[in-house]
Amino acid sequence: MFEQETRVLLTLPQDVLDRARVLAGKATTALKLPVSLQIVFRALIEEGLKRDGDRTLLANVEAQAQAVRRIRRLARRGGGAEEERRTLRSGLPRELRESERTRRGR
Repeated sequence: MFEQETRVLLTLPQDVLDRARVLAGKATTALKLPVSLQIVFRALIEEGLKRDGDRTLLANVEAQAQAVRRIRRLARRGGGAEEERRTLRSGLPRELRESERTRRGR
């Protein structure tokens, strides 16, 4: 399908995967074509990379990087990392998520 392909293992929280499945289902219905999770993820990555100057995208990247850093720090100390992993959520910090919702009118 593509000239150059690379395989990537992607670990996601269950809620993100569920939202991607919903998007795939909506796209399948709207387009009357089968839309897989792989197609959804490729499209989201491509569109996200076009927004390289977007503040919310950068905030999301920062939140993800900080979460990984905390998990790795706890793992080096030994123990406690599992509980920390359960409490961490992917995506934007709460205050940015709420400001996004109010801007959209939800």
